[in-house]
Amino acid sequence: METYLILIVPILLLSMFVQWRFRNKFSKYAEMQLNSGFSGKEVAEKMLHDNGIYNVKVLSSEGQLTDHYNPSDMTVNLSTDVYYGRSVAAAAVAAHECGHAIQHAKSYGWLQFRSSMVPIVSISSNLLQWVLLIGVLLIAFNGPPIVLAIGVAGLAVITLFSIVTLPVEFDASNRALIWLKNNRGVMQTAEENTQAKDALWWAAMTYVVAALGALANLLYYASMLFGRSRE
Repeated sequence: METYLILIVPILLLSMFVQWRFRNKFSKYAEMQLNSGFSGKEVAEKMLHDNGIYNVKVLSSEGQLTDHYNPSDMTVNLSTDVYYGRSVAAAAVAAHECGHAIQHAKSYGWLQFRSSMVPIVSISSNLLQWVLLIGVLLIAFNGPPIVLAIGVAGLAVITLFSIVTLPVEFDASNRALIWLKNNRGVMQTAEENTQAKDALWWAAMTYVVAALGALANLLYYASMLFGRSRE
């Protein structure tokens, strides 16, 4: 347990700080209206068309922070606040999700790799909690380590997925920021671009701490499997 606390508690505290900072930033920039008056939907459609993409639909998605690009049905799904919003935050998020659509259109390697992992990660995530629990109980009663080994393998897949997500997210944000900077009709001031960059940076940091958390979890159970736990 001591090893687990040493690994997890600092990351948990960091995650809480990043999530707080991320929500604080987005709330702030959601109040700052674009001088151009573009809505998130209009930003998304313009960015797609400027990149020669006409087969991707921009849809409204219920809920908050539900924004995502779905490569299976070629849709950019924007939360209601982003879809209808005319703020710096709405424009930044819309452009970021279109960055994923551009990655898909250009066969961006990291996105293809990540997409290929989705079915495996889905299966691993659904079963992993029970596999780890059974594996730990077996180890505690001097049982065979095979179940825990399977659990550790599943954690390794999820950790790899979290790490592969990082270049995908950073690249999408980079594409979004370059496009926004070059389109003065959408973001008309340097201040708006700086705010968009700040918002997307903190969004990216949530993926960083998620990857760190997955790695810490993997190291803990791997140490238990290989007999390096202090318990």
